[in-house]
Amino acid sequence: MTNVGQRQFIFSVSISQQEFLKYYQGAADCALVTSECGHRLRFPALRLRPFLSHHGITGRFALTVDNNNRFVSLQRIQSRR
Repeated sequence: MTNVGQRQFIFSVSISQQEFLKYYQGAADCALVTSECGHRLRFPALRLRPFLSHHGITGRFALTVDNNNRFVSLQRIQSRR
């Protein structure tokens, strides 16, 4: 649930562990995704680190931003069935 003035964007990610290694090595610092409603979102890749496993990062996520488009939270959510 978002507070007044916050917006939430839903997107899916599938990044291999090898691909995400580029972020750790500094070759890339931002993740660029397209939300389910068509918005292109760019945010620091380090926000994805908590979701990294030995398989990489996969899943559906909810990115919440404030009314100034500043990061509030990133959560993994269940896939639609």
